[in-house]
Amino acid sequence: MIPSRKSKAVGLFSGGLDSILATKLITEQGVTVVALHYRLPFGVPGREPNEERLSKMAGLVGASLMTLDADESYLQLVKSPQFGHVKQLAPCIDCIVLMLAKAKELAKEIKADFVFTGEVVGQRAICQNKRSLKQIEKAVGLEGRLLRPLSAKLLEPTIPELTGLVRRERLLDLKGRSRRRQIRLAHEFGIFDYPVPGAGCMLLDKNFADRARDAIQQDQLVLPEIELLKYGRHFRLESGAKVVVGRNEAENKQLEQLAREDDVVCKTVEVMGPVAILRSQRKTKKDTEIAARITARYSDAPAGKPVKLECAGKTLSVKPYKDEDFAAWRVQAEDTKHSEQKAAKEAQVPRGQRGKAAEPR
Repeated sequence: MIPSRKSKAVGLFSGGLDSILATKLITEQGVTVVALHYRLPFGVPGREPNEERLSKMAGLVGASLMTLDADESYLQLVKSPQFGHVKQLAPCIDCIVLMLAKAKELAKEIKADFVFTGEVVGQRAICQNKRSLKQIEKAVGLEGRLLRPLSAKLLEPTIPELTGLVRRERLLDLKGRSRRRQIRLAHEFGIFDYPVPGAGCMLLDKNFADRARDAIQQDQLVLPEIELLKYGRHFRLESGAKVVVGRNEAENKQLEQLAREDDVVCKTVEVMGPVAILRSQRKTKKDTEIAARITARYSDAPAGKPVKLECAGKTLSVKPYKDEDFAAWRVQAEDTKHSEQKAAKEAQVPRGQRGKAAEPR
């Protein structure tokens, strides 16, 4: 432990390796740290650390954990970010600005001396270059009081360094995407249980981003709807209703858990098949039949045979759609949609004639 005037700091804490190491570099200098985890709604299923794990990791590096949940104001950033979307629908710069604003509020509340993050210069080309880091600091109003311990030696000294609250010589000069130095440092600190690095935001995913855009167009990107966007095949019907069809057993279970009382849930009866949800403010018999026929298409029933389903407590017997019948309703990235529509059309052409131009009559 390095002697230092007792001080207090708030650090953004994702639970990833960089935030763990940044927190350790500060607490080992005798600074009391509150690790702030801002829980966002677009985490990748299965990769989001739970409260118990976050608390354990924060405690391991000598910090106390505080967790905040994103609210509807965060979704406004997704819809219309001040600094634009970095990739797909991810408002990365606006996102970090929002989280730092929360950290700044907490720091004022607990009388902390400064705020810090686990950002690394150059790790992300757009939002972690030196210009962006400076822009973020200014946007939040933390000029001179925002410390990046992992890259501090590559940046201008901050107030906590200049005043001796932390010792600059004990901070690092990391840059770029390589994690080798971080992994080595973690082992030196006795930290071996940390998550595998990688994109943990669904907004960076092409198909998910397209579903979110569809929800924005329908004015349906609200917190209660977001979890459903993460699972299944999505279809937007002409009426505005949405159909979501499970792709495997795990997704079928998730859809059943996410179904609301006013949803129409469709399941095959006599053959194996998916679970589907029809969600709409105004249910119609036509939409229910469409949902049933889409669901039947993904069942194990023999091609062309009627399929029996149970939808909202009623038994229906429907003819499955062919892929080209409902391809236009599928919500997905345009290039993927076009390739699937082309494949569906080619499936109707004799093999020897595929790819040939139509001959003049």
